[in-house]
Amino acid sequence: MAKNVTTGRRVPAEAIRAQIHAILTRWGMPEEQARTTAQIMVETDLLGVDSHGLSMLMTYEEGVQQGRIKVGALPRVVRDTGPTALLDAGDGLGHPVAAMAMNMAVDKALAQGIGVVGVVNSHHFGAAGAYARIAAARGVIGLVTSSTRGVTMVPTRGAMPVLGTNPLAFAAPAKRNKPFVLDMATTTVAAGKVKVHHLNDAPLPEGWVLDGKGKSVTDPHEGNAFVFQRKEGGITPLGGVEERGSAKGYGLAMMVHILGGALVGASFSPIRNRNPDPSLPHNIGHFCLALDPRAFRAEGEFENDLDDVIDILHATPPADPAEPVLVAGEPEDRMREERLRLGVPVPDSLDTLIRGICERSGAPYLLRPNT
Repeated sequence: MAKNVTTGRRVPAEAIRAQIHAILTRWGMPEEQARTTAQIMVETDLLGVDSHGLSMLMTYEEGVQQGRIKVGALPRVVRDTGPTALLDAGDGLGHPVAAMAMNMAVDKALAQGIGVVGVVNSHHFGAAGAYARIAAARGVIGLVTSSTRGVTMVPTRGAMPVLGTNPLAFAAPAKRNKPFVLDMATTTVAAGKVKVHHLNDAPLPEGWVLDGKGKSVTDPHEGNAFVFQRKEGGITPLGGVEERGSAKGYGLAMMVHILGGALVGASFSPIRNRNPDPSLPHNIGHFCLALDPRAFRAEGEFENDLDDVIDILHATPPADPAEPVLVAGEPEDRMREERLRLGVPVPDSLDTLIRGICERSGAPYLLRPNT
């Protein structure tokens, strides 16, 4: 796992939540949807996923201004067949509809053992782990996938990007331990993390980004350009190169799109790009699955076994005594505790961009009101 590189003056989480909420409502998002979206975005920053929280507002503003993102949209149920359902996001932001979808999937799982809810006609929904965590917090297993708009992944043996970062998240509840939460891109790194390095002027690790000739790029600004601005180059699949298993990341990305894209009727970006009108909605799809462990075992047995597994992993002798063995989700939980105490670091460059959004939207500036 790459260490977090975000630096900057610390801002209380509540100030970030209030700032996001103020901007969203000024754009025209209904109160309930704005409250849900702001909470998910600030939780994402608290967990250390800085690429998917406050820093996404610039991208969202562009979509709103172009008329592509309908922030006033209300999700609706298209079909409900018992254990499954399909929601239409109405071209709105993905956070409120994805939260609705996972909660609906959990309700179905608690009633019937399993619940699967898909979403179509959505946009970016932040970090997939936020929705898997909803399931674990309610006592069930959660699986989340999503299609993506960006074309950033260069497939194994390919020369140009075709797929996106195609995220996958899985969460399972324990008793003594915190939930196991796997939240990952199927690329070597999420595109937003390249942006974070760009904003913080921090070099990119070798193997994250390739140029148009397949050579690794470590300059954060050049790397950001290859990911977000240029047609050639992009991010490697998980594994990096074929000799190191990149076909596995490539295959996982396809699995994610099949569930979060083709199954629910969302677009595939290379096909969507044949009509590049910027005002056209992205039609991103999401897939939320919930499983109640009680459908398989007596109540509490699954959680007890998971605790035992996690305890064994924690007891594994570490290669470095200063770096104990953890399980997925724990680094983010530790980051959350730290940032609740100290605040979330906000780079000056990001603060300047947020001030600009406030000025353009008429929303009050709340991050550092005395500076």
